[in-house]
This record gives sequence, C-alpha cells and structure tokens, in this order.
Amino acid sequence: MSAAKRQMHLGVFVLGAGNHSAGWRYEGAAVSNNDLGVIQEIAKIAERGKFDLLFISDGLDMEPGDLPSFLCRFEPTTLISVLSAATRHIGLGATVSTSFTEPYNVARIFASIDHLSGGRAAWNVVTSSRAKAALNFSLERQMDHELRYERANEFVDVVRGLWDCWDDGAIVADKATGLYLDAEKVRPLDHRGRFFQVKGPINTARCPQGHPVIIQAGGSPTGLELAARTADVVFSVVQELDSAQKAYADLKGRMAKYGRSPDRLAVLPGVMPIIGTTEAEAKEKLALLQSWLTPTNALTLVTGRIGYDVSGYPLDGPVPPPPPSEGGQTFHRVLYEMAKRQNMTLRDLYNLTAAARGHWVVCGTPTSIADTLEEWFVEGAADGFNILPPYFPGAFADFVDLVVPELQRRGLFRRAYRGTTLRDHLGLPRVLAPAERREAVGAE
Repeated sequence: MSAAKRQMHLGVFVLGAGNHSAGWRYEGAAVSNNDLGVIQEIAKIAERGKFDLLFISDGLDMEPGDLPSFLCRFEPTTLISVLSAATRHIGLGATVSTSFTEPYNVARIFASIDHLSGGRAAWNVVTSSRAKAALNFSLERQMDHELRYERANEFVDVVRGLWDCWDDGAIVADKATGLYLDAEKVRPLDHRGRFFQVKGPINTARCPQGHPVIIQAGGSPTGLELAARTADVVFSVVQELDSAQKAYADLKGRMAKYGRSPDRLAVLPGVMPIIGTTEAEAKEKLALLQSWLTPTNALTLVTGRIGYDVSGYPLDGPVPPPPPSEGGQTFHRVLYEMAKRQNMTLRDLYNLTAAARGHWVVCGTPTSIADTLEEWFVEGAADGFNILPPYFPGAFADFVDLVVPELQRRGLFRRAYRGTTLRDHLGLPRVLAPAERREAVGAE
C-alpha cells in the first residue's frame, strides 16, 4: 500500500476587526472583536473550508491608542467554549500566558474545553512580552526573556503532568457494586519545582485527545527548544522562502534530542492573502487598505512588534538597530534582519508591518496564491499555513471559496474531514495515558 500523499494543514487567525490594521474600514467588513455573531460566521466559513483550526489570540493590556483589532476582545478560552457548541469539526485554539496564571487553572480549562468540544481544544503557550501587561498582575515589571521561558517550560510540564494524572477508564460508575472510581487509575502529581508546587490530581477525567494540542510561536533559541520538546503546532513568522526553509529545518532538527519525530510537529507560517480576480485587482485592494494607514498608527504597531520605540526616527531613514531588549524576540529578529538585508527605510517597514502585523503578505489571483503556497509547502518551508484575512468575513470567505478549491484540485488539501478530533485533522495520534505508554515501550 502506498503512503498517503502529504497534505497541508490550515488555520485561521481570528481578529474580528481584521488582521490588517485598517481592514475594518473595508466595505462590508466587521468592525468589532466583540460581535459573537461575526465570530460564529467565521467558524462556519472555516468548517466549510475544512480548516484544521480556528485560533483566538489574546492580549493582557490595552491603551486607548491601540489598533482597533486589539482594543476590545473576548477572553479567548471563554470564546472557544461557546464556539465548541456551535461547531462540529474545527479545532479551537486559544492563547493563555504562562506568566500570569497557574498550571492547575490552565490544565482544568483546556481539559474542560476538550471534553466539551469532543476533542478539539488547543492551547497556545505564550510568555507575554509586553511590559505593561505585568502592571495588571500586581508586578512592577515583566520578567526577563530567559526567566519567562524557564517558567514556561516548567509550566507546560506541570500542565501535561496534570492531564496524565488520570488513566482512561478511571470512572467505573458500576451501579450494582457501588464502585464509582477506580482509584488505581488516578494519581497525584506531587510536583515541586523552581516556580510551582502542585499536588494534583486535576479534578477532570482524561481528555478525549489524551492531551489537548499544544501550540507555540516563540522564535528565540529558548522558544524553539520549548517548541521542539512540547509543541504539536508552531506558528512561524517568516517573509522569504529561503529563510523560511532554514527556520523549518532548524526547528525540525531540534526534535530528535527529545525523542520526537519531525512529523509530530506542524509548522504553519502566518500569511495574509490579498485576493483579486486579476493581479491588478488584488494590488488595488492592497493599495486601498494601505491608503488608510497613518504614520502614527503604523509606527505604534511597528514599535509593538519590533520590540523597541521607533517613533522618534525619520520615516525615510534606515531602520534603527535594536537596543538590548527584554521583549519578545521573534518579530524583533525577523523584521530587523529583513529590513537591514533589503536596505528598507522605516517607512518601508511600517507599510509592511501595518499590512499584516509583521507576517507575510501574498497578493494575487487564487491561482497565483495557490502556486506560492504550494511552492512553500513542497520546498520544505511549511506544513501548511495560518491564514490571516485582512478583514472578516468577506476576505476569509474569498480564501475558502476561491483558493481552497484550487488547493483541493491539486491534491494539496482535504475535501472532507476524516476524523473527529483536532489531532485527527493534524495526523497526530491520541496521547496515551502513562500506563499505556509503559506497556507500549515494553512491547517494543
């Protein structure tokens, strides 16, 4: 029997007011992140397109001058809980920071959502780099980058340990004998580490997926190690094929030291598709979106993404080099290195960043966009893509109705769901309980 042909995985990054900084101004576009009807419509479109995953990001601070997409938003785990009742197939991912909560809370939340959704939950592990977020959690300043990742590594281990406190079949509920729980199949965690002391067990039975899917996006060396060791999906930040191929190979190459196969991790670069019936129409659409930008709102976004203040520099001068930074490092590195390599001015950088918040923009017809995505997929730069529509719902519907059929025609993307869980969609096995893992190792 021949091996099944490798196919793409697709996620959608949902910001109700649009992933383009000015996308909300487009005719017919949604203008709010707090409109449940719009987000439910996005979920329906995603399922129509047979997407693997719908993803909700988060932010833990706000300024009145922030971009519309970041001003008001639902708490993401609450939102995906609601969406679990309104969808049947799509995976549901949400961001929760390891810097400002406790592992027991996160383990319970995502185990609950996995049960409620029938095995479609995913946790996006972030460490929260924005300095002002710390002020909302009784802290004077953010932890430095390396310390945040030390905490995150232990945090993820505790969460996974809590999920493993239960074996399958622990709840017996035998009415004849009166036995409700098989106590031999539930155990405490007894974790004592540098950051956390957690007794356990969690008070939620083993998840439908064994473990909910773990997403990670850190691009620093410590972030890459966390992803290689623990993640099932990585959202990458790339702009060019060559650098994307190198980053893909680097991350996959780190997995062997943790006893993991490269096919157990899906790398999904973020991409904003601008779609037109002709190349000229697509360019006009992008030009219209860009015409609504101002230096003020774009530079605010650049500062947030690149990790240091660029507001006092001349727009037509070179991009200033970064000072020593304790902020996030993925966008910092990708954007500055690209700007330096291409001799970009600060104006060039803010035009690019404001379009897709530092992610990759692909502008063209459905066929040409499919050509580009196929090239990246086939040439070892991606396992699929995290789609960032510039506005909702229209731009997302265009991708599903125009680009997805072209990918399906080429045999690059599924025509139907073949399983019920997010792990099924991703081609990942259910995570075995500890006892089953020991038996599997013994059988080998």
